[in-house]
Amino acid sequence: QVQLVESGGGLVQAGGSLRLSCAASGIIFSLNAMGWYRQAPGKQREWVASITSSGVKNYADSVKGRFTISRDNARNTVYLQMNGLNHEDTAVYYCKILAYGSWGQGTQVTVSS
Repeated sequence: QVQLVESGGGLVQAGGSLRLSCAASGIIFSLNAMGWYRQAPGKQREWVASITSSGVKNYADSVKGRFTISRDNARNTVYLQMNGLNHEDTAVYYCKILAYGSWGQGTQVTVSS
């Protein structure tokens, strides 16, 4: 059974940083590409960043240069380091195994002005 558990969200002031974590189970983690998505109130869920099994990273233009995705295959965990946060980054953040349809419960990130 595939399971994803996100953590690390919270309330942060504009300009601050947060590091999100997503622990995966039920898959061979090292063989799977992983992604982070977010959904702001009243908006559709959008892709934020992804990392392939070989470590190739891609980012949405809105976060490029501020966010960094990484993975630790020994811990079956993918991370999202978020720096220079602004109000537009406020959302529920989800991780996803790109080859699967299931989602975790998400973690709330709120950036105060």
